[in-house]
Amino acid sequence: MFSGIIAAVGRITQLTPREVGFRLQVDAGGLDLDDVALGDSIAHNGVCLTVVAKEGQVFMVDVSQETLSCTVGLDTPGPVNLEKALRLSDRLGGHLVSGHVDGVGEVLRFDPIGDNRLLEIRAPQAIAKYIARKGSVTVNGTSLTTNEVNNTDFTINLIPHTLENTTLQHLQPGSRVNLEVDLIARYCERLLSAEREA
Repeated sequence: MFSGIIAAVGRITQLTPREVGFRLQVDAGGLDLDDVALGDSIAHNGVCLTVVAKEGQVFMVDVSQETLSCTVGLDTPGPVNLEKALRLSDRLGGHLVSGHVDGVGEVLRFDPIGDNRLLEIRAPQAIAKYIARKGSVTVNGTSLTTNEVNNTDFTINLIPHTLENTTLQHLQPGSRVNLEVDLIARYCERLLSAEREA
């Protein structure tokens, strides 16, 4: 589990093709890897991946073709939002995040409002029902609060701190982003549908 509070912006520096996917070499940037062991999980733009090798501030993860088919930002070198998996004793500063991307959204607007940015995203129809006004959503691994929701489109206000400490500062209209909806919303829907079926 993760919290959606980005710990550092790292960089995918190399992709090595594998039979089904890639092995990514990642420069961890400011992410402290001292307590990271082989087999640990690190979220990359909201995608939970397993550390398979590590040396200094560089580590490697494998990403499957299945993951590549339903996410964005892991198939080319470039910056990535990084977060280590939570320990039971950690603070939950954002919200409960599984690191399993539900769909890819499209940025409609990224407008300056003073020092902030108004971010508007169109979510896939299949997951839009889980996004609620003043609710939680994860965009490229970043825990954010929605402002307004209109059918499949929703807006978020990004403060300067978020812009300075994540890759979200590079967004523009037409950018594609990884979305993970609130875990609780999914479980509530499943519970209610199971009761209806019974």
